[in-house]
Amino acid sequence: MQNSRMAPMTPGGTRLRVVQWATGNVGMRALREVIRHPSLELVGVLTYDPAKNGVDAGVLCGERPTGVEATTDRAAIHALEAECVLYMPRIVDVEDLVAFVGAGTNVVSVCMELYDGARGLGEADRVRLLEACARSGASVYGTGSSPGFITDMLPFALLSLQRRVDSIEIEEFGNMSRRDSPFMLFEQIGFGKPMDPGAYPTPRLLSIPPALSSVASSAGWKIDRWTTATGFAAARRKTEVLAGEIGAGTVGARRLVVAGHEGGKEVLRFAQILYLTPDLDPAWDVAATGWRVRVRGDAPLDVELAFPISIDELAEYTPGLTANPAVNAVPFVCAARPGILRTADLPPLTPGGPAAHA
Repeated sequence: MQNSRMAPMTPGGTRLRVVQWATGNVGMRALREVIRHPSLELVGVLTYDPAKNGVDAGVLCGERPTGVEATTDRAAIHALEAECVLYMPRIVDVEDLVAFVGAGTNVVSVCMELYDGARGLGEADRVRLLEACARSGASVYGTGSSPGFITDMLPFALLSLQRRVDSIEIEEFGNMSRRDSPFMLFEQIGFGKPMDPGAYPTPRLLSIPPALSSVASSAGWKIDRWTTATGFAAARRKTEVLAGEIGAGTVGARRLVVAGHEGGKEVLRFAQILYLTPDLDPAWDVAATGWRVRVRGDAPLDVELAFPISIDELAEYTPGLTANPAVNAVPFVCAARPGILRTADLPPLTPGGPAAHA
């Protein structure tokens, strides 16, 4: 069965009809890129913000007017029966997903629950999605930057050079000092709070199955145990950041770790380190915003990916790291087999689209 009711655009052909679901930081960047994409046609925008209701999509994201107005009416968006929805809410609603897929609308999402074959969904919800995909010919795919690029794209390139793999360590560093998001920084992450790890809820990254199973199996491992850990380091002195101020001795950095073990040995580790200051107690090895990947085996590699921009420019560029892979994925997912997809099921998600890999 063909995945979508309409094949991806060929020269002179019809563009893929796309809906943008949610207009947050990443959603707005995705919306802009859909409008700019020569093979995609924006047909609807769902917003959760009443102030954006009725506003032209182009005006919302700084582009030319499109004639498509954002709406808070979920039913109206579902009724469009687009070829694909870029699904980017804060919280996944499985009823929305099943409704989209049941109508033949492919889903591309940056929600962590849908990464790595939708491992973050409960089994019953995953079965419902799979059954809807089988009936309609649609598919569901989760991607982004982290998880996403750094967990199921770059590692495969490094693994292609190996025959024996002893361990993989992925570290993500984020200097958040120029991020103007007070609620996220001080309430959700806990910067500036007392050094009491037990006082904070389990972060979302650690609350769902890790999106690392494909990396583990590609390395030849059978993970028998996953562990998670949360750590904090204190700011040594009072620190002013763009979103406010934190006191000396309060949380200045947070580290989340997901580790996979085989036969009693840790073989795979992913660590996310977010900080407002590098002057920490205890002293942590914090790098500039970016990633560091270490592969140990018969062809050992250390790879560092840093952003060649100033810290004040990060807010402008970093949303694209998550939004761009999702927008790039739309034509590939619309051309793919039905079902819940992993990155390994698709060609490289490059801007040229499927034609570039024909």
